[in-house]
Amino acid sequence: MSMSGPFREGDRVQLTGPKGRLNTIILASGKQFHSHRGTLDHDALIGLPDGSVVENSAGVKYLALRPLLNDFVMSMPRGAAIIYPKDAAQIVARADIFPGAKVVEAGVGSGALSLWLLRALGESGSLVSFERREEFADVARGNVVGFTGQDPANWRIEIGDLVERLPDAVEAGSIDRVVLDMLAPWECIDVVSDALTPGGVLLCYVATVTQLSRVAEAIRGSGFFTDPESNETLVRGWHVEGLAVRPDHRMVAHTGFLITARRLAPGTELPQPQRRSSKTSYGDEDVELWTPGAVGDRTVSDKSLRRRVREAKAGAAASLARENGDADEVEVVEVEGESPSESGDDRND
Repeated sequence: MSMSGPFREGDRVQLTGPKGRLNTIILASGKQFHSHRGTLDHDALIGLPDGSVVENSAGVKYLALRPLLNDFVMSMPRGAAIIYPKDAAQIVARADIFPGAKVVEAGVGSGALSLWLLRALGESGSLVSFERREEFADVARGNVVGFTGQDPANWRIEIGDLVERLPDAVEAGSIDRVVLDMLAPWECIDVVSDALTPGGVLLCYVATVTQLSRVAEAIRGSGFFTDPESNETLVRGWHVEGLAVRPDHRMVAHTGFLITARRLAPGTELPQPQRRSSKTSYGDEDVELWTPGAVGDRTVSDKSLRRRVREAKAGAAASLARENGDADEVEVVEVEGESPSESGDDRND
């Protein structure tokens, strides 16, 4: 889709109503956007500049803008819970994702983080995404193609378990960055250390403190990495209107923890830091707290997942049709969205 200039057929447009409700449509000549408060012809939008205000048949005004990537990931079809933009920004920064880097991520989920990584990598970088479930991979691919209008040549999805497939998928010592968004990243430390180049960054995204504790100890115990650093990001919006200045009543608080470490050179032994705490190990009773059920392994029903796959593929097909000039093949896709401050974190539902 086009990223600037007047609206064109096939463009994804975000409509904001009087009460801040968001609706996303893909423009197609002769089509209409329907709501309980009237209809809006797509043709009334085609040719207008980005940032225009239009009225529907009932006189309701809508602000029309091309959605930013931040907007898109908050409203796109989801096969699995997404990484929120606030965390994606920290991942790009703390993992030091740069143009030309070779990056591995697991799992791909709904493709939200893949979009941010691909944007940061540019055309000279490469991204290999691992996903166990093919249905999730279909949703992710549909979302990436739907937003970018193409199937990126520098991105591929490997279906299967990272531990089993990574050694054959990439050359040992060739990967600059690895980002793990999975239930048990500690199971992957050994194969990840083999894939990373010395000085490369490992970043893990986990939702609970029990996961955070175990992956930190696994990284330390491997002897392959620097001492891990952990943090979380909280974002609080502010209401600013004249002299009425106050924090928003709702905020995007805890979504997950980020833990980072860097690959040591082969044969290097990291000096052991002095610690005040006497308990630096864990036993069987602690491991029991880290089982999939205890840390909240979240599932999606097959029916819901099939619907999300259809939505993602429809968005991708519409974007590809637009890029190929097949106006007659453009399919209307309407998605209701919500702003980050209005949405709850669905990772721990």
